[in-house]
Formats: sequence, C-alpha cells, structure tokens
Amino acid sequence: MLSILYYIFTLLQVTFWFIVSIIVLALTYPFDKSRRWVHECSRCICTLLYGVPPFIRRTIDGVENIDPKKAYVMVMNHNSGFDIFAAYKIPLNFRWVSKREVFRVPFMGPLLTIHGDIPIERGNAAKAMAKVLRLGKLWLSRGASVAIFPEGTRSKDGEIHNFKMGAFNLAAEAGVDILPIVMTGTNEMINGWKVNWRNRVAIRVLPAVKADVVAATDTKELMHQVRESMVEELAKLRAEVAAEKK
Repeated sequence: MLSILYYIFTLLQVTFWFIVSIIVLALTYPFDKSRRWVHECSRCICTLLYGVPPFIRRTIDGVENIDPKKAYVMVMNHNSGFDIFAAYKIPLNFRWVSKREVFRVPFMGPLLTIHGDIPIERGNAAKAMAKVLRLGKLWLSRGASVAIFPEGTRSKDGEIHNFKMGAFNLAAEAGVDILPIVMTGTNEMINGWKVNWRNRVAIRVLPAVKADVVAATDTKELMHQVRESMVEELAKLRAEVAAEKK
C-alpha cells in the first residue's frame, strides 16, 4: 500500500513540477540560456522523491572536486533508471544525453525536452555522435555541463563495462574537463514493484581530468584511464557502503 501511495505521490509532484517548469522556462528563457532555473525544478522533483520517505538515503562525497564556475563533460556508470534521479544530488547545472525512447515516456519525456536534454538514436552511431558533439558543445558554451553514460546502456550485472567514445570526443572538441562520477544503490530502489524503503544511494565525484590532459592524451587511452579509475572507486564505494550496513 505504501508503495502505491509513493507512486501516486510521484505522479502528482512530477505533474506539478512539469507545469512549473514550463512557466519557469517561459519567464527565464530570455536571460537564462543555460536553463539553470529549469534544472532547479528538476532538482526539486528528485529531492522530494528521495527526501519524503524517512529511511531512504542519498549521499554524496567528493564535491570538493567540483568547480561550480566550470562546465564539465560528466561521465557516470549506469545501473538503473533511478541513476538519473539520484544524479540531481550533484551540485551542477547539467543536460543529459539519453536515448530517444525515454523522451516518449508520458510526463518524463516532455520534462526532459523542457530541461533541454539531448535525445539520440542509438541505432545510428554516426548520427548520434554528430548530435552529441553539436548540441553538447552548444550547452557547454552556455555554461551547462553535459552528463553522459559512457557505457551507452545499463549494466546488467552492476559492473562498469566498455566505454564508447562520445563523451571523450566531446570533451576534446569543446576543450573542457571530464568529471568522472560513480554511484551505487540505484538498482536496489525497487524490488519487483515495491519500493525499498531502506534504500541507500551513494555517489562519489572523482577528481576532474583537466582539459589540457584531455587534449594531450589519445582518446582511447584517456577512455581506458577514466574507466579504470571509475572501476577502482566504485569498488571502494561499495565496500564502504557494505561496511556501514554491518
């Protein structure tokens, strides 16, 4: 029963913030090209989703690695649809790169469009890459970061698998830092259809790879280095969370 009430609450508040986001976009569009205020509406949705249930926790460390004055290409591991909601704990204004199918989901799709997120066709790699570079550079030039799941799809076993080059090409062409981020616990938010009321989501922000290093390093080598650092930190983060539960 509580899970059903949570779903109803989620639907109602997403509907409310969807309407608010339209109003905010209309009012701020002339002077807020980065859509920071629209982003804050999305952050409110996620704060309520994680903040209303009393025993669900969402924590973050490593925020000292973030320069709030910079725009980054953010790369994250991908385990669940809840990754997107959890990531709004990260204190940056960012746009998502996501498969076009998500943009067809009622309420969620239009909300992503208002937010300015980037839809791509995964079946056409060349077209997807061109769109990520074109729109990614546009948002970065406006001061907004761009968030990408470099694996390209959800991990079925929770481990970090091979990366695709889109995020790294974008960072190199735009001349910006890469900000690696790992998270764990998002795939445990729902058990079947029931909400896990004691879910713990932990997020860790790693040190940024500076733009000059991105420019000077072979893209494939850079991709390998970032992936290895994320694999290592994810293992540490999971061990720390497991130790806290004991």
